Amino acid sequence: MIKADMINELKDKVIDGYSISRDEALLLADTPDSRLDELCRAADEIQRHFFDNDFDMCAVISVKGGRCSENCRYCAQSSCAQIPVPAHSMISPDELAANAQLRNIDGIRHYCLVSTGRRVSDSDIAYICEGISRICRDTHLTVCTSFGLLKPDQLRRLKEAGVARIHNNLETSRRYFPTLCTSHTYDEKIATIRAAREAGLEVCSGGIFGVGETTEDRIDMALTLRSLDVQSVPVNMLDPVPGTPFGETPVLTRDEVRRIIAVYRFILPRQYIRLAAGRDYLSDSGFSCFHSGSNAAITGDMLTVKGISIDEDINTIKKRWGTACNRLI
Repeated sequence: MIKADMINELKDKVIDGYSISRDEALLLADTPDSRLDELCRAADEIQRHFFDNDFDMCAVISVKGGRCSENCRYCAQSSCAQIPVPAHSMISPDELAANAQLRNIDGIRHYCLVSTGRRVSDSDIAYICEGISRICRDTHLTVCTSFGLLKPDQLRRLKEAGVARIHNNLETSRRYFPTLCTSHTYDEKIATIRAAREAGLEVCSGGIFGVGETTEDRIDMALTLRSLDVQSVPVNMLDPVPGTPFGETPVLTRDEVRRIIAVYRFILPRQYIRLAAGRDYLSDSGFSCFHSGSNAAITGDMLTVKGISIDEDINTIKKRWGTACNRLI
């Protein structure tokens, strides 16, 4: 059981540069409900120390969609999902550039291009790079891509086109990953992340919660992300989609999500902790998480589930961070 003064002691140590251990993280995760607000306030103080008023917003676009070759059990596009999925080929550079201009007006900092499938083909990368170059030339947006298990030469081509960051979620711990997916491996994901770093790209990598994982799985994924030195950590909550293997799974409560966010802030004090999918079923759209250690969000609709409107996010976050939040828009 966590000691009376442990939360604040660990908070001060983290602010001073200390990396908490697995055992300490597990103790924090076991904080009783009566002290959850205390844990969240401490996490918020850590966030404030390292990021001040900096909040990062990202919008996503599906650049290629349809049934996926991979069997991720939580995804509506998965090969194991029993639902119809609209398909579209790689969007044109003109369409991509036009959509980016809309996000540019909204004031989003990052713009993530997402494709279905194990890995985007070389020909599709060549096609999309023209649009990426135009986004970098004509907007203030920073381009991210979520293109699967890319090869080193593909990563280099994307960087040359202007991509700053790749997205590749670990999803969960190494132990639990085979329960979620067997069509690719944890090691393949880690190899892609390392190759991206070697290519000079930043990395956005996090996971999905509420899929039957244990507290230990959550902590172990965070520690792996810390060892990989990623820059951004999306926290996705399962949004059960009928027709997928997790379609009848109960969703996480708001306080469960706040607890995850807070503990992750203690483990990952210098990373953007990004509230992502699943916000729409939380009673407050997840905005309490921005008082619990989260300082980033994916805004607007997600790929296959509903998100939070961009206007709602911007208005609420500006109220939370105040007029000093000059990096939001």
